[in-house]
Amino acid sequence: MRVGFYQFDPQFGEIATNLDVVTAKLERADADVIVLPELFASGYQFVSQDEVQQLAEPVPDGPTVRRLVNIAKRRNLYLVAGLPERFGSRCYNSAVVVGPSGFLGCYRKTHLFYEETQFFTPGDSGFLVWDIGVAKIGVMICFDWYYPEAARTLAMQGAEIICHPSNLVLPNCPDSMPVRCLENRVFAVTCNRIGCEARGGKDPLTYIGQSEVVSPKGIIQHRASRDREELTIVDIDPAEARNKRLNRYNDLLADRRASLYKL
Repeated sequence: MRVGFYQFDPQFGEIATNLDVVTAKLERADADVIVLPELFASGYQFVSQDEVQQLAEPVPDGPTVRRLVNIAKRRNLYLVAGLPERFGSRCYNSAVVVGPSGFLGCYRKTHLFYEETQFFTPGDSGFLVWDIGVAKIGVMICFDWYYPEAARTLAMQGAEIICHPSNLVLPNCPDSMPVRCLENRVFAVTCNRIGCEARGGKDPLTYIGQSEVVSPKGIIQHRASRDREELTIVDIDPAEARNKRLNRYNDLLADRRASLYKL
């Protein structure tokens, strides 16, 4: 199958413009699964709760999900994309999964980073996996990578590809995702953004780019630059993530000794 990411520089608050940019870019995409960044249409650096409420959308009935479904149906692909979700009085940092048949589901970010803790409610969806036929995909968002339990939970539920919308500013994730893939024998598609946001007198946030596709053996199949827009699609065989055997004596997941793990 063909999987990839679209790394770009969303403009804060310009939801319609950002959706137009993504739509135009994906018209040239020949892929089965494409991952977009965290909060890809809204932007990331909020300055008030009112601003979050204004830019957050209901799922799946908001304009962003409707546009993504339209793209997925027209291009016959699956999209995983981050957005601010409004649910009653609460807002979540979420990611939706859509495909040729429409809306599949929504994951709410479990581990909030930095000022996200001031604007979003911690996610309550748990870690989710969707069977899209050719593969099983799981979703985590940005800072979730810092917690090995996130990727392990997805792997234990059968995820073969971890889709990872991100707005990374810390330097560690690109070199750490190969470890997450190696310790779970899964593929990962991390889609980060580029650019910088400095709003409301706050310290600027500079996004590190370096979106990547990583194999179950921890091999980086492709890594993007730090500062350039890039649509990348690579060929993978999801069957590689179904074989958890390391050698004739060891099976990565079957050898776990859960009764001795004191959490």
